Amino acid sequence: MIELKDLVKTYRDVHAVKGINLKVPPGEFFGFLGPNGAGKTTTIKMLVGLLKPTSGSVVIGGYDVSKEPLRAKSIFGYIPDRPFIYEKLTGREYLMFIAKLYGVDMKVAEERADEFLSFFDLMDAENALIEGYSHGMKQKLIISAALLHEPKVLIVDEPMVGLDPKGARQVKQLFTDLCRRGAAVFMSTHSLGIAQAMCHRIGIIQKGEVIALGSMEELRRMAKKDQEHLELEDIFLELTGDTNLERLGVSMEHPAA
Repeated sequence: MIELKDLVKTYRDVHAVKGINLKVPPGEFFGFLGPNGAGKTTTIKMLVGLLKPTSGSVVIGGYDVSKEPLRAKSIFGYIPDRPFIYEKLTGREYLMFIAKLYGVDMKVAEERADEFLSFFDLMDAENALIEGYSHGMKQKLIISAALLHEPKVLIVDEPMVGLDPKGARQVKQLFTDLCRRGAAVFMSTHSLGIAQAMCHRIGIIQKGEVIALGSMEELRRMAKKDQEHLELEDIFLELTGDTNLERLGVSMEHPAA
């Protein structure tokens, strides 16, 4: 469903992404992790067509994102980490606007908007201007808009930002249900607990290269710590070499109070 082929992005002398090869099949929840500056956001921007690869390709649902952008974009939803939203529209107007962009039948769009507004407890605010929404309400609206056309692929960058515990649980439920219906979900996040709980496989990128890829069991073996209950945080720090906190004056055995 998602395929990255020898994907490269270079900015003059900076190699942001260095030849990534990756496949995410239908029905898989894939986690994409990495330290700050590792190349996650650059990769995602190439995935959704906001950046053109220096070389290589991104294929979604059989469509090359660079060569057939409209066909590719028609089958995926995108939730960015810093979404732009038209705040002078009401919540319902915004959903209808997005539905028209995707060519969704208006009757179907109204029904699905009702479902999402009700699910996220936004019915009381559906006719209020978005500029008056809280950050969490805006995030729920963005997520609703990304799912309105029932995408076969969902690409997500830090989806839980600004959500309260109930909202975060609702979003987890939505994403899990989407995978069960056969969609592929590609999620980048710094929330390692969420990634561990939800993802079938996880890829870890560092300095533009995927340094580890697999299930939790496979990642444990890569970290040479094949313990059944080892957490993703420990694996991540081991594989990325970020366990040496002593250089910052912090002891791992005796953390500062």
